[in-house]
Amino acid sequence: MVVEGFVERGFEGVRDAFGRSQSGDEGGAQLCVYRQGRVVVDLWAGQDPVSGKRWDAESLVVLMSVSKGLTATCVHMLVERGQLDLEAPVREYWPEFASNGKAGITVADVLSHRAGLSSFDPESGIGATGMTNWAACVGALETMAPLWEPGTALYYHSLTLGYLAGELIRRITGKTVGEFLAAEIAEPLDLSVWIGLPEQEEHRVVPQFTREKWAGPAEVEKLLVGLGIDVGARLVRATLATLATREDGIALLNTREGHAAEVPSGNGIGNARSLARLFAATIGEVDGVRLLTQQTIDRARQPQTDGLRHPAPMDVLPVTHRFAHGYGLPQPTNPMLGAGSFGSVGTGGRITYAHPESGVAVAYTCTNMGADNIVGPDPRWLPWTEALHGALA
Repeated sequence: MVVEGFVERGFEGVRDAFGRSQSGDEGGAQLCVYRQGRVVVDLWAGQDPVSGKRWDAESLVVLMSVSKGLTATCVHMLVERGQLDLEAPVREYWPEFASNGKAGITVADVLSHRAGLSSFDPESGIGATGMTNWAACVGALETMAPLWEPGTALYYHSLTLGYLAGELIRRITGKTVGEFLAAEIAEPLDLSVWIGLPEQEEHRVVPQFTREKWAGPAEVEKLLVGLGIDVGARLVRATLATLATREDGIALLNTREGHAAEVPSGNGIGNARSLARLFAATIGEVDGVRLLTQQTIDRARQPQTDGLRHPAPMDVLPVTHRFAHGYGLPQPTNPMLGAGSFGSVGTGGRITYAHPESGVAVAYTCTNMGADNIVGPDPRWLPWTEALHGALA
């Protein structure tokens, strides 16, 4: 595999390991690392087997749930400015949200996937195409009753977190999450990252693809029945309904409509250079710009779900996520750079995170959507992560 780009002296092993992590038919991948506010690794490799588009460091890809990390950073900028309180009820900023037993849900509950709103009810009619309709999605969440007692358990809010956090941003600032990201983060740092891609940037997007066969709703339902889980329970029906949108949703994210919309849980678009630069600016100064203070970051990365289980009847399933306020934390399937790290991982292998103690920010993007990292880290991360540990040591 031909690897292009730059590494600072001492990081040559990362370049070699990155090359080993990509096979000939893997599609395109990018890896960027900042240390103490400057680039030490900036690499890309592979090709686009789907559209034949040119692939390089400036190419853009859909970021999937890495988008949640972008949204969380916007939220914490408002926290730092005193415009948002993590412990305050959501209703203080969004009064309509309080209906149907949601008056006590806090901003922290939303950010840490404890709010009991992990999926839309099937009766809401929110399918894959409906995810681009902000008013419909927000309206469904306003009228929805929690799927479990908020704050008592966690379940991944795979789609809904973006609308919940994004509506908070809109209520406070008058800007959509995409508008806030563009004005307050992307422009000052000169980033190629968007939630709601401008049409003039469309030519840079390289489509994602997969050769994996993921389990569908029927297969998952059969598995749950085998575990003794009541698949008629409201939480299970809502979860299976979300799973049923996955194939069409991923297809939507390869279209202009899917790129132009604002779906802050999953349709961010960018590249590794921009993600690493953004996260570097959350933990230190990058070319004169710093997004968050150390105090804000220390608060943002405090564990919020340690010791919690899934809500019944899904409580027999192992917990495979660990969350702070909007960011993911290190765990066996996503170790990042160890304790203190915080960031986001997206379906199919995208990942970005920062480690304040070492002053390092990392981003890896790819076009080939590998298997979900449920049983272990994405195997493509392992070689260059090990080499990065060595270089930093």
